[in-house]
Amino acid sequence: MDSQSKNQALQNIYHRLMAHYGPQYWWPAQEPFEVIIGAILTQSAAWGNVEKAIANLKAAKALSPKALRRLPHSEVATLIHSCGYHNAKAIKVKSFAHWLGEHYNGNLSKLFANNIDHLRQQLLSIHGIGPETADSIILYAANKPIFVIDTYTRRIINRIGLALDSDSYTAYQTLFMDNLPTDVRLFNEYHALLVCLAKNVCRPHPICQQCCLNNTCHFYNKEEKWVKE
Repeated sequence: MDSQSKNQALQNIYHRLMAHYGPQYWWPAQEPFEVIIGAILTQSAAWGNVEKAIANLKAAKALSPKALRRLPHSEVATLIHSCGYHNAKAIKVKSFAHWLGEHYNGNLSKLFANNIDHLRQQLLSIHGIGPETADSIILYAANKPIFVIDTYTRRIINRIGLALDSDSYTAYQTLFMDNLPTDVRLFNEYHALLVCLAKNVCRPHPICQQCCLNNTCHFYNKEEKWVKE
């Protein structure tokens, strides 16, 4: 599939998802630091459980770099217990808080003043932050245009049938970054819509009949052909 065909396919997916589900207004947070902590806590966790952890941090007045640096690990782990892997994630959020204090005196604006490449390199150097978490922070907290790749995105792209050179994170991200306009709002809504589709119908055991993309989906068409035969 050439670049123009990929562009048209991706644009078609986006417009159909938007028409079906509407704007998602993601990320649901009041300020950038909350987005960052949410991005770390949502690793291998349902968002509802992350919301409980965020609410506990807020109630304890612990949702700030200074407060997280001050609180002992055990107390942070207790506050975020609902999101799972709470001991490991307590280390991760405290690591970010300490790193931000050491390198930027706790100032997110100074951190976000870096260009995307340098910002991403810095985030990836912090314990517990991998490509998906780093890109979520860049897109949703820093409001810079980078496309977030997650399990949901991989599943949908594979089922739709858009060929990739490899199964790497970079290959999936390049598909979107090279074939769509570089736009924060577009990347934000597109990723959120893919998550919405995956949670509602394109599940591990998909409900293909309810999918707004099924007539262009290789997985659905293959299944339909098999049933007819």
